[in-house]
Amino acid sequence: MTPQTTIRMASYNSQMNQRLYDAAASLSAQDLHQERGAFFGSLFKTMMHIAVGDTVWLHRFAQHPDAHALREEIGVFAKPHALNQQLFGTLAELAPYRRKLDLIIIDWAATLTAEQLDQTLRYSNMAGQDMEKDFALLVTHFFNHQTHHRGQASTLLYQAGVDIGVTDLLALVS
Repeated sequence: MTPQTTIRMASYNSQMNQRLYDAAASLSAQDLHQERGAFFGSLFKTMMHIAVGDTVWLHRFAQHPDAHALREEIGVFAKPHALNQQLFGTLAELAPYRRKLDLIIIDWAATLTAEQLDQTLRYSNMAGQDMEKDFALLVTHFFNHQTHHRGQASTLLYQAGVDIGVTDLLALVS
């Protein structure tokens, strides 16, 4: 992972989240919350999980010694206690939260340097265990996690009759 790749992935993440949320907004609340057999059940819960996961990771990344701005920005968001935590009950509540997260991610990505990415990060996992891992690998995981679950969400949308179109990174980011 390089600083340039991080910036590219933050842009892709934001674009795809906007497309996902626009597509989800075309569904009724019943369709959005319908159990569809996905890992988190419904499309809404899958979208919620992505937001929760992003929030958890941003709180962890804010522990990096050079993450002053991120600490300030993410500090106003409560740290979730579970990966299936329901922060909101409606898409109308979740969507502005998602947009704010995406702006934080874009701002944070623009601050990363190669030297920072070459460091390790100490953090606690959801079970409270202390961890220390390669920071660049963690950032790669962060973006891969989003892409993985957005893939699930796009399948759930397709099953509900909504096609969000091309999702390939190469087609969307220059």
